[in-house]
Amino acid sequence: MKVSLSWLKEYIELPESPEEIADTLTATGLEVEKLEKLETIPGGLKGLVIGEVLQSEKHPNADKLKLCKVDLGNGESVSIVCGAPNVDVGQKVVVAPVGTTIYPSGHEPFKIKKAKIRNEVSEGMICAEDEIGLGGDHSGILVLDTKLSNGTPAREYFNIEDDYVIEIGLTPNRGDATSHIGVARDLKAVYSREIQWPEITSFSSGPNIDIDVKVENTEACPRYSGIVISGLTIADSPEWLQSKLHSIGLNPINNVVDITNYVLHETGQPLHAFDLDEITGNQVIVKTLTEGSVFKTLDEVDRKLLATDLMICNEKEGMCIAGVFGGIKSGVKEGTKAIFLESACFSPDYIRRTAQHHQLKTDASFRFERGTDPEMTIYALKRATNLICDIAGGKVSSEVVDIYPDPVKPQSISVTYAHVDRLIGISIERKQIHKILQSLDIEIEKADEDGFHAVVPAYRVDVTREADVIEEILRIYGFNNIPLPESIGSDYLAEFPEKNPDQLRKTMTDILTGAGFYEIMTNSLTKPVYAEWDVSDPDESVEIYNKLSEDLGVMRQSLLFGSLEVASYNISHKQRNLKLFEIGKAYRKKGKYRESGLLSLLITGEFSTQNWNQPAKPVSFYDLSSVIQNLLGRITVHGFDTEVISNDRFSYGLKYSISGKEIGSAGLISKSICNRMDIPQQVFYAELDWEYLVKKSTSQLTYAEVPKYPEVKRDLSLVLKKEIQFDNVKSIALKNSNHLLKRITVFDVYEGDKIGADEKAYALSFVLQDPTKTLTDKIIDKTMTKLMGAFEKELGAHIRK
Repeated sequence: MKVSLSWLKEYIELPESPEEIADTLTATGLEVEKLEKLETIPGGLKGLVIGEVLQSEKHPNADKLKLCKVDLGNGESVSIVCGAPNVDVGQKVVVAPVGTTIYPSGHEPFKIKKAKIRNEVSEGMICAEDEIGLGGDHSGILVLDTKLSNGTPAREYFNIEDDYVIEIGLTPNRGDATSHIGVARDLKAVYSREIQWPEITSFSSGPNIDIDVKVENTEACPRYSGIVISGLTIADSPEWLQSKLHSIGLNPINNVVDITNYVLHETGQPLHAFDLDEITGNQVIVKTLTEGSVFKTLDEVDRKLLATDLMICNEKEGMCIAGVFGGIKSGVKEGTKAIFLESACFSPDYIRRTAQHHQLKTDASFRFERGTDPEMTIYALKRATNLICDIAGGKVSSEVVDIYPDPVKPQSISVTYAHVDRLIGISIERKQIHKILQSLDIEIEKADEDGFHAVVPAYRVDVTREADVIEEILRIYGFNNIPLPESIGSDYLAEFPEKNPDQLRKTMTDILTGAGFYEIMTNSLTKPVYAEWDVSDPDESVEIYNKLSEDLGVMRQSLLFGSLEVASYNISHKQRNLKLFEIGKAYRKKGKYRESGLLSLLITGEFSTQNWNQPAKPVSFYDLSSVIQNLLGRITVHGFDTEVISNDRFSYGLKYSISGKEIGSAGLISKSICNRMDIPQQVFYAELDWEYLVKKSTSQLTYAEVPKYPEVKRDLSLVLKKEIQFDNVKSIALKNSNHLLKRITVFDVYEGDKIGADEKAYALSFVLQDPTKTLTDKIIDKTMTKLMGAFEKELGAHIRK
C-alpha cells in the first residue's frame, strides 16, 4: 500500500525526516518496504537560479536572437544568447547555468553546455515555462515578480517541495491502516500528536429526490448509507486532486470518480457513485441474485454470478458487484448529471469469496476483505459530498439514507497487569499503559490494581483478545525499548539424536542435484478441490479460518499439486524437460491434526535431447524408479518391497513398503489430473515418507571381502501370465537359490503371436557365486533346476528351451 508523505502531513504534524517516519512506522508493525522520493516537477528545478537581465542587445549575426548579460549573484554575470521575443533589461528570470540538467515538458532531459551561437558565446539558458517542466507555454521566457536576490535557487521561488512515497507491506489483520488517516493513527500514538480530521460541518442535506433503499441481506451488508447529488458537471479533476492520486500510483478518471478514490485513500472507506438515470424505479436493493446470473462489469466481461455474490441492484437488474467492481451501465459517464453516492460496510467473508471467484482485486475489495469501520460510512459520505459539490458543481438532493439495523458495539476485553508484564517481559508503568491505549482510541474502564477492561473501537477488527491488547501496548511502547539481559543462555530438554536429519537431507539433495534435479518450494496452502481429484480424502483436509482466498483455503495433504503447478507454469513457458524435487510438510485431520514430512520427485519431458548421433529419448517410469532405488540405497534404506498399483492418481505405478508399512508410491500421473492442470505431456511422479526414511536409514556400512571365486552366468526364458510382475520372479529366485544368487536382471520382454494373448516372456540373466569355493557344473545345474521347478510350481511358468 502506498502513502504520500505530503498528503499524510495534512492530517498530522510531522517535522521528522522521511527516514525517521519510515523507521517509526516499521517499529509499530506497519513495515515500510520502500521509501521513494517523488519529484513534483521532473528534476525538481535543481541547479536553476534566479537571475537579472542587465543588458539585452540585438545579436550581431542573427535577426531573431538577442545577446544578454545576466547577473547570477555573488558578483557573477554571464553572457547568454536568447531567442525569446519578450526578454528585456531589468527582468528577473529563471536561468539554467552551464552544467545544469533541465527537463522540458514532453521531451528528454538534457544538460546545458557552454556553446557558440552565431559566433557569440552563450553560457547558459534563460528558460521558458515548458523548458523546465512547469507547463506547456513556449511563447516567451518566464518573467518573475520577486524581490529575491540574484542567485537564489528557483525552487524557493516556486515553493517546490519533493514528496516521498512510503510503501507499506500491510499485513492482512491491519484493515484499520489502509488509508492515510489510518497510518496517521499509529503516528499519533507514537508521537502523542492529534489528528486533524477534514471538516464536514458545512454539509447539509436537501430533500428533493426520493430514493428507495432496501437491504435484503443484512449479514452481508451490516450498514448501507447513501445520498443523491444532482446538477453535476463531469470534467477533469483540478490539478491538486490529480497530483494526489498520481503520487500513490492512481490514474485520474473524472472529478466524481477521482473524489471517491481520494476519500477512500484518505479514510479507508470505499465509495461508489451510480448514475442516477440508470437506477430504474429509483430503487437501490442490496441482495444476492440467482446462481449463474450473468452480469457485465466495467471491464466489459460477462461474469456468471455465484449465489453468494452480493449485488447492488435497481428495480430490474444488477448495477454493481458490491464492494468489488462496478457495472458497465451504471457508472459515472461524461453525460452524467446526477448520482447516488454509496458508502457501505460489507462483510469481509462475502467480499473475499466473490473477489477470489471472479479474480477481481480492487482498492475497494482490498479494504472490505480486511474489514472496514462501520462507523466511518456517514463521515466519508459527507466528506465526499462536500468535495463533489465544490469541484463538480453539484448540490445535495436528498436526505442521507442510513440503514444500520444492528449497530456494532465496541468490544470490552478484560486485561490483567500480570499478563501484560509476563508477555512483554518487563513491567511498564500503569499510567503509561493507559496512555498508550487511549492514544489508540482504546478506552479504559473498570481499572483497579489488578487490571482493567479495554473498550476497543469497531474499526480495530484485529483486536479481539487480551493478547491482542497487550500487543498493541508493546508495539507503541517499542520492541526496541525492551532490554535484553546481559547474558543469554539456553538448555536442552532432549538428547541430540544419533541420526542427523539435516545431514541426511543434504546427502539426498546432493544426490538429486547431481542427477539433474532442481529443488522447489511450494505453498502449504492449496485449493480444496485438489483433494477431490486425488486419492486424498476431502474430509481430512485442514481448513483455514479467516482465509484470504478460496484458492488457499486448506492445508495440502500431498506435495503433488504444488509440483504440478510448478511443472504447468514452466511447460507453458517452453521449459518442457523438467526434473523437480521438494521436501515439505503435508497436513491432514484424522481424529486429530497430523503433520508429516514428505519427499516428492517429478520428471517430465525428454530424458536426453536429440543430437547428431542419437534421437531424443522421452522420460519413462524406469528413469524415475532408478532414481528412487539409487536414493534409497545411498541413504542406506534396504529391504523394501514393491506392489503394482493403479488409482485416481496414477495410471500405473508401484507402491513401496518396508515390513508391510507403505513408505511411498511412484508412477505415471493420470491423464485427467494432467488435463486439469493444463499439462499436455506425460508426468512421472513419486512421493515418499521422508520422516520414515530418516528413521529407517542407518549410517552403518557393511564391508565384505572381495570374492576370490568367479561368478557364473546362466540365462533362462520364462513364459508367464501378464499380471505376474518381475518382483514376484525375483523373490522366488532369491528364496530358492541357496544364497548363491547374486543378481537377476531382465534383458528382454516379449509379447506376440508366438505365445498366448494373455502371456509374456521374460528373458532373465542369473548371476551365481559362492564366496567359499568355485561352483561346479553339478551345483549350478542343481540350482537352476530348483529355480525352474519353483517358477513352474508357484507362478505357473513355462520354461522356453
